Amino acid sequence: MAVFSKPSKELITDSDEMGMSSSWTDSLARNQHPNNTALLSHLKKVHQKHPGFTEKCASTCRDNAGRNSYEWLAEVVPNIDNTRVLDLACGSGLLLKILNDRNAKFQLTGVDMSSDELQLAKDRLSESKVELIKSKAQDLEFIGSNSIDVVVCHWALTLMDPILPVLNEIRRILSSEGIFGALVDGPMGAAPGYKDIHDLIYDYVQAEIPSYGKIELGDPRIRGTETLSNLVRSTFPASDVTIETSVVSMEGPVTEVAETAAGFFYAAFVLPHETHQKMISELSEIILLPQQSQDEYRKGRFAMPINRLLVSSAPK
Repeated sequence: MAVFSKPSKELITDSDEMGMSSSWTDSLARNQHPNNTALLSHLKKVHQKHPGFTEKCASTCRDNAGRNSYEWLAEVVPNIDNTRVLDLACGSGLLLKILNDRNAKFQLTGVDMSSDELQLAKDRLSESKVELIKSKAQDLEFIGSNSIDVVVCHWALTLMDPILPVLNEIRRILSSEGIFGALVDGPMGAAPGYKDIHDLIYDYVQAEIPSYGKIELGDPRIRGTETLSNLVRSTFPASDVTIETSVVSMEGPVTEVAETAAGFFYAAFVLPHETHQKMISELSEIILLPQQSQDEYRKGRFAMPINRLLVSSAPK
């Protein structure tokens, strides 16, 4: 579990004055089913306005062993020189940095569709030999078949729709003994209080856009342990497929924890600023920890469930 060292004197919210809108949210507001193009546009807009937001929460929350979700996922990569690794939807490049720091002889490539996220990754990895490419996960034709030893994907598989072309491309580019590892949402009940936080945020969002949440961002099968396992096994029928569940958490000044936790949910970005602040106030009460003394600042704790998917020995 991560602990903030001291209260933040100044909090920066991630909401717009009028709430972030896109063709995807506009379709939801009209109670229509958005298409994949609208979803891509929405995701790009979120990452353009808030680059690095996934890292802010995910890198802070840690498991009982002290690892954040990036570090846990990085463990699927064997520490062998010249291992060819593709980070699919690499975002701000933190996972690539962790891998490069572990072994500078890894052959690392990062792919992401967001120019703003890739710029953060470029700045972070400026002294490395990591290759960064702008592309969608469904369009990996620039990568040769059987040319990658390990594909990793941190908390982005959930958002990829359609998902089958992505899985088929991963299978195509992996070597005969290749490994595919992904970090995705875990079962809500695995982390105490997580469902209450999730439901509170969605209650606020659905008051603004009633259809939000009824139509998932991405393919809902990725969010269920059993449905994810079945989907992946159908694509990699001769491979070993395992899914491990863990919980990561953070603790610190209650409002700061509430802001960081809410900032991890795409849904929270559509809220107008005033509504967002009301939600943060209510969220702070949910995550509030009992004070040990009157002099102690108000602390909060946020825990979230994660699943690590591992596909190994993926023969063609």
